Amino acid sequence: MSNIASISVVKPGQQTLLQDFGRFGLAHLGITQGGPVDDYAFSWANHLLGNSTSCPCLEITLGQAEFAINDDCELAIAGGDLNAKLDGVPLTNWCTFAAKKGQTLTFGLPKNGLRSYLAIKHGFQANYQLGSCSAVTRDQLGGLHKGEPLKAGDELFFSAHEVREKPIQMTFRFKPDYNLTLELRVIEGYQVEDFSPAQLERFYQQEFEVSQFVDRMGYRLCGGKVAPPNKEYLSEGIALGSIQVPPNGEPIVLLNDRQTIGGYPKLGCVARIDLPRLAQAKPGQKVRFVRGDLLGLQDVWCQWAKYFGY
Repeated sequence: MSNIASISVVKPGQQTLLQDFGRFGLAHLGITQGGPVDDYAFSWANHLLGNSTSCPCLEITLGQAEFAINDDCELAIAGGDLNAKLDGVPLTNWCTFAAKKGQTLTFGLPKNGLRSYLAIKHGFQANYQLGSCSAVTRDQLGGLHKGEPLKAGDELFFSAHEVREKPIQMTFRFKPDYNLTLELRVIEGYQVEDFSPAQLERFYQQEFEVSQFVDRMGYRLCGGKVAPPNKEYLSEGIALGSIQVPPNGEPIVLLNDRQTIGGYPKLGCVARIDLPRLAQAKPGQKVRFVRGDLLGLQDVWCQWAKYFGY
């Protein structure tokens, strides 16, 4: 029996990307990190299967995807509830499941959240470019097609493995509620001193909404505005979670596929541990910002990183 098994893409959905944890140390070359925008769900999908942290998974955005199971396998789903079904039978989210040869796995429209992560035991096999298989369309890197989303007819290969029939499920205590109003903690940067005290206070007092202009590069917020400083800035490196304020005053929170340099003024960064919740937010969802405690947030992040083995 061959040790190579596969799953076929019947319908790729709105956007299905192959992702591992991303590529790092290349921003000075203009290459962004990529990787899962909800690394909490990504990490849990791998963790439930006993995979290493960076095993390649599928990031399925907005569902409407279908896959043909060509060989027995053990998988896990985590993240947004995209109405996943195996041969028409609903699957439990944040849980492993066994799939048999000949079965069909489908994802429908989101019930909550935007993105679901599909992991397989030992990870999907992939070609690595610059140390990662993460698909970044703008950089034409990773995935199966130079960073492009999966297409109908694609084959996803994996190593044949023993399949456990008994599912492993994440405890309810760790499951995020994607329908709650988002409260994002901010680590202020040095440019915050250039904003007027009135505008800074306005930033924290207003309630924003997630706009229609959201993708893996960043989330533009609307429903409120912050006047940027009246000065020009030299372009500089952009950190994950940076909160840029363009001339129209609508903040943009930058995510994994962001540009590596930029010259818009920045209020600071959304705490690393809060970004997965933002990445699951739908247009129209309410967002508020609060000042974050740097040391406390670092401690929480270190606990998270240690648990998943980053």
